[in-house]
Amino acid sequence: MRTLEIGRSGVICSTLGLGCMGMSEFYGETDDEESLRTLARALELGVTHYDTSNVYGRGANERLVGKFLRGQRDKVTVASKFGVVRDPDGPLGSVYDRELDNSPKYMRQCCEESLARLGTDTIDLYYVHRADPTIAIEETVGALARLRDEGKIRAIGLSEVDAATLRRAANETQIDALQSEYSLWTRDVEAEVLPTCRELGITFVAYSPLGRGFLTGQITKADDLADDDFRLTSPRFQGENFDRNFALVDHVRELAAARNCTAGQIAIAWLLHQGDDILPIPGTKRIRYLEENVGAIGVTLTKDDLDQIDAILPPGGAAGDRYDKSFKGNPEATR
Repeated sequence: MRTLEIGRSGVICSTLGLGCMGMSEFYGETDDEESLRTLARALELGVTHYDTSNVYGRGANERLVGKFLRGQRDKVTVASKFGVVRDPDGPLGSVYDRELDNSPKYMRQCCEESLARLGTDTIDLYYVHRADPTIAIEETVGALARLRDEGKIRAIGLSEVDAATLRRAANETQIDALQSEYSLWTRDVEAEVLPTCRELGITFVAYSPLGRGFLTGQITKADDLADDDFRLTSPRFQGENFDRNFALVDHVRELAAARNCTAGQIAIAWLLHQGDDILPIPGTKRIRYLEENVGAIGVTLTKDDLDQIDAILPPGGAAGDRYDKSFKGNPEATR
């Protein structure tokens, strides 16, 4: 397992992280004990970066990660987020019960609450989960810089912002990470966002590197998902889009079989081959999938492999939008 520095923050972590969201919400039934075993196994395998948020399970995910951190806080880096406000009475699993608030007052409240749930004195990487269009990004990151000066956070990150917004933020203070969806079927960041990150020395954190599980090839029909799985609201998992996307993934599975690995490992390995400044954070709550994901580190892709993959899933190759257009904070609406 290689390591990298997150931006210029001095925060060092493994080059492959673990997304913890699905351990507490959105992807079917949850099991905290199973998730804790998965978190522990990840550390055994050299994964030292854990990604959570105050809204995952309405705080339950941070409490879960905090339980894992006890006695080994110095071995890992923890990333969390603020900026999304959820209806406290809304159903778990819904991605639509949300508003945005990037105000300094709300930011400080969220940070203090996250520190308490995580059981730590500092958050290694703190993101603006979604940018609030009613508040200037300069005001938001300026307030984050004050939290950093106080030692409550170590590095500042943004999530799902465009290149222009990222530049404005970086002109105000040091930004160390940009987290956005990036995978074989979501490559729009390659046009402007990723080059801007590299110009500014900002680490790119790739969430959903497995296309929300679709790129593993294990989801063969929408009926494979639980009725309350939020992926069913995504146009990519619906109707003809599903069928077209599955046909593309089938080609990736054929490529993987020829190399004695899985389609999911190909997808993660492809991301790792895009540059040493990219930190994929595949999420899982099960050890067997975790071990498969970590195994992608040992998959070497040749130039011919990369060219073949690019031909199968070029930028814009996936059918359908990532989110339903009614989703608040939809990043596709700002690009």
